[in-house]
Amino acid sequence: MERRLLEERKKNMEALLHDPSYTPMKLKELAMLLGIPKDQREELREVMDSLVKEGKAGISRKGKYGKPEAFALTGIFSGHSKGFGFVTVEGMEEDIFIPPDKTGGALNGDRVQITAEEERTGKRKEGAVVRVLEHANERIVGYFQKNKNFGFVIPDNQKISSDIFIPQGKDMGAVTGHKVVVKVTDFGDGRQNPEGIIVEILGHINDPGTDILSIIRAYDLPEEFPGEVMKQVEKQIPDEVLEKDKAGRLDLRKVQMVTIDGEDAKDLDDAVSLEKEEKNGKTVYHLGVHIADVSHYVTEGSPLDQEALKRGTSVYLVDRVIPMLPHRLSNGICSLNAGEDRLALSCLMEIDETGQVTGHRIAETVIHVDRRMTYTAVDRIISQEDPETIKEYEELVPMFLQMKELAELLRKRRMSRGSIDFDFPESKIILDERGKPLEIRPYERNAATKLIEDFMLIANETVAEDCFWQEIPFVYRTHDVPDPEKMKGLAVFINNFGYTLKAKNGEVHPKELQKLLARVEGTPEEALLSRLTLRSMKQAKYTTVNTGHFGLAAQYYTHFTSPIRRYPDLQIHRIIKENLRGQLSSRRLAHYDRILPEVTVKASALERRADEAERETDKLKKCEYMDQFLGQEFEGVISGVTNWGFYVELPNTVEGLVHISDLKDDYYVFDEKNLELKGEMTRRAFKLGQKVRVQVAGTDKFSRTIDFICAEEGDTDETGGM
Repeated sequence: MERRLLEERKKNMEALLHDPSYTPMKLKELAMLLGIPKDQREELREVMDSLVKEGKAGISRKGKYGKPEAFALTGIFSGHSKGFGFVTVEGMEEDIFIPPDKTGGALNGDRVQITAEEERTGKRKEGAVVRVLEHANERIVGYFQKNKNFGFVIPDNQKISSDIFIPQGKDMGAVTGHKVVVKVTDFGDGRQNPEGIIVEILGHINDPGTDILSIIRAYDLPEEFPGEVMKQVEKQIPDEVLEKDKAGRLDLRKVQMVTIDGEDAKDLDDAVSLEKEEKNGKTVYHLGVHIADVSHYVTEGSPLDQEALKRGTSVYLVDRVIPMLPHRLSNGICSLNAGEDRLALSCLMEIDETGQVTGHRIAETVIHVDRRMTYTAVDRIISQEDPETIKEYEELVPMFLQMKELAELLRKRRMSRGSIDFDFPESKIILDERGKPLEIRPYERNAATKLIEDFMLIANETVAEDCFWQEIPFVYRTHDVPDPEKMKGLAVFINNFGYTLKAKNGEVHPKELQKLLARVEGTPEEALLSRLTLRSMKQAKYTTVNTGHFGLAAQYYTHFTSPIRRYPDLQIHRIIKENLRGQLSSRRLAHYDRILPEVTVKASALERRADEAERETDKLKKCEYMDQFLGQEFEGVISGVTNWGFYVELPNTVEGLVHISDLKDDYYVFDEKNLELKGEMTRRAFKLGQKVRVQVAGTDKFSRTIDFICAEEGDTDETGGM
């Protein structure tokens, strides 16, 4: 049916469904009511199916159409490996449980319509899937098993409990043990398995690289750039900054500045400069944060821009980077390489001796970085006062010492207003050339990484406040206040450890959480309580409305400093530059008002996708690494307790599960209030933050899990650099 005609008919049918005199009818009854002949009923079905998919109509179990709220709720289905699931409905506090026989063939992530029974006292609401409105799994990655006349694929995603049936001749010649991508051709109905055809063989499960490639496909991460994007790069992106592009910019090439990054960083998108002066008997710091002007080369609506929006962010997997922009930009013309002229967007700030920004200027600039510094080298200068490193960079040492001074002032000011600093050790996973993990250790922040964080934070706040007061369309990075119920729960739990949290009806000031983290610092329960505090807070996201950033205790915040690897930063650079040039006409303002809501939603979703993929690759390599330590013992800390066991984290950041069924010395019961497992006879307890000795019992690369068992009393074997 022609799109215009379809939309017109949908509008008419929606009006009919909402007519007070309308009673739910089947398709045949609707056709008779409207006088639609038999040969046109498929068109009516198309209209009604489209309305149901959009959530503008509901359909009963008997096939009667009515208003969406008449029969069903709409939500997202989350599956479980045991066949049951839950549906999250917007506006409802608790998810609705879906028993295994009532999933209606829904797979994890599907948008579904459900009916839900009335809530029973003390029990979770139960429901049934009436209809799958939108499938989230058109392609599924998994392990292929070949039978004589057919095959089937076991999905990698444990939340998809159904195997995918592969008919004879639809397997591309795959053999048992291959990791494959399946295109689902029939989703089944809950009684029969989904059916599909294999469209790509990724390699054998034991082949190097197949494991990470499986995750890349599962999360639909784009690897190769489309031909039209690479054509644009080839034709339009220069290797050096053209003289004509430098014209009209503030020339900062004589200003001493550096980049400070990790040793293996290749996309250097921020540089810093600092000058200190005494003015009227007071100290003034002139801090410059200079960000690569990516928007000069990635123009709005171009193939490069469309692909960057589609990717949303660069993805940093354990063995590779999937960049938002092609290397010729990210590692070339947009990378602030030392000794080369580069175009930048600079935030130039005047900061007083209390750490307050007293004046600023945002400008299009041309810069020339003097040295490419690493966090390690700068830390050796400002923390360790290493003579060799100081001599090597002697011309820059005075600036680094002033930077240390200013960073401490900025941090002190930020902390005084209540900014929360979660200092979790990230994992540093070292691989060999075949992708095998050689070592896993915590990746600790040092004084230099914190210094750069402080400078980037103040630049982001300054830019956000500037644009907020100019009342121009913008993309903010916001973090909402925590849910009061979760804060009440946190307050009750930390009380078990002797800590208190000042909260009025569950409303907490960030300073209270900051004080809590300061009190637990250095205690055995620090990691545990820090994580629980983080989990009690909401996720940060991108929005067009500035609602502030709770975690940073900031009224104004944005992401301005990484346009090479984050699309929101690139987007706001365009707006800032148009504003600087006086080009934000009413037409352009309306344009940004129209496109930015979609940009923020997309960017937030793609950021979550990248985070999940990164976590999965880390879990995979940790699992592979621990396989060599089967039977060996280590000391760890209980990081989570559930009714099926407790999780233990080792000093190298690896986490594994001790199953409750493996605790043979007693019958253990889960105490939900205190988050601990208690022995009925021995009264022995396993609780959060407790140190335990465990033995590596098994690893499962397929589910990316590690199993521990409690070790017998005796000396801990610290083999493996734990």
